[in-house]
Amino acid sequence: MAANYTLKRKLYDQLLDWKHNACGKSAVMVEGARRVGKSTVVEAFAQTEYEDYLLLDFTMETPEVLDNFRYVGNLDMFFRNLFLLKGKELPKHRSVIIFDEVQLFPLARQAIKPLVADGRYDYIETGSLISIKKNVSKILIPSEEHKLKMYPMDFEEFLWATDNTVTAPAIRDAFEARTPLGDNIHRRFMQDFRAYLAVGGMPQAVAAYAAGESYQQIERTKDEILSLYEDDLEKFDDEEGARASAVFRSIPSQLSHHNARFRYAAVGRNARATNIASALDFLRKSMMANLCTNVTSPEVALDLYEDMSSFKLFVGDTGLLLSQIMRASPDDGQELQRLLVAGRLGVNLGMIMENAVAQALVASGHQLHFHTFEAARDGKPIPHEVDFLVVRGRRLCPLEVKSSGYRRHASLDQFIKRYNVGGAESYILTPKDLSREGNVTYIPLYMSMCL
Repeated sequence: MAANYTLKRKLYDQLLDWKHNACGKSAVMVEGARRVGKSTVVEAFAQTEYEDYLLLDFTMETPEVLDNFRYVGNLDMFFRNLFLLKGKELPKHRSVIIFDEVQLFPLARQAIKPLVADGRYDYIETGSLISIKKNVSKILIPSEEHKLKMYPMDFEEFLWATDNTVTAPAIRDAFEARTPLGDNIHRRFMQDFRAYLAVGGMPQAVAAYAAGESYQQIERTKDEILSLYEDDLEKFDDEEGARASAVFRSIPSQLSHHNARFRYAAVGRNARATNIASALDFLRKSMMANLCTNVTSPEVALDLYEDMSSFKLFVGDTGLLLSQIMRASPDDGQELQRLLVAGRLGVNLGMIMENAVAQALVASGHQLHFHTFEAARDGKPIPHEVDFLVVRGRRLCPLEVKSSGYRRHASLDQFIKRYNVGGAESYILTPKDLSREGNVTYIPLYMSMCL
């Protein structure tokens, strides 16, 4: 494995499954936001699992290498030129070629079809925003692509970075058995989880934490990533006439509101659904943000009941959300960070917790949905909202996130009563240890990775 590859990632095992199952019959495309570690894990995989590899980084390849793709109709010539230009040759059937940041050169992506059919080498692609229409409008998307999504590091990967391999299995065992961990162990696990929320899951920030850097230095690392994201968003805005940068900057304000549903007014006075639709699509497909849509009817087939006019928007990485808050209001942000690290998880940290749960659900493969409804009280309709709905074992499970006052959950109670979901498990995610009360299971926030 590469000497500079120190962070164990779950994507590595997914790549291993692809290699063993595809047997050269497909390429693999790794999609993810910038700086989530795609290139690092892919190159480490190539170094470890193949006899040799060739990296084509389309952020810096020469015009001669790019021009060589016009010879893919004659693959003998293509490879002869490629190896000459790159100064190395690969052994056939034991090597892999990496197309890094392939969205910058769509013709290379189109070439995957004949290259895979040729069978001399395996192929791994990495890309950001590769689903954006303008990047693929003039090429034929190859059907020979197996797609994998890569997200910021989850809590388990964060623990691995600190050489902790025992906490995550203990969390899973307790969740499966629905048994509490006990005060001392729970307190230690929550301490680790709070550190994860403060640091986030961007590999550079996690590596800095694992190396013993201060929170101030970690914050500088995250701020650099935010600047990179904002440069990308502003470039998109210039090219598309969109407002992606304003939408992204508005997320902390959106989530801090008592009703976290997306408010166009928080973006700007003239923001409307019609003029920010492309910005929302860009943020979602770039994986910088996670979209959570309201469903009009809480059925197992949630996607059939999406109401796209009512949604929430979460930052793809909770650590970056905290950094956004610190940018907008340094004093308030630093106080939030102090409260978080110290374990004083009050109502002010509610949006951090909800964002963290959304991030964990997405990393586990869930689409994000919530549900609003009304229930009568004293003859008056009272609005209610369930934070998340997920499907587990073909059953619909409502989730609520509580940073304080976790024993009060009127919305969840009304939901269970109204939709007769008593047979399914309902969850309250809290800072407390696991407990059960009737058909409601209270689970600690760090167990969100188990859902």
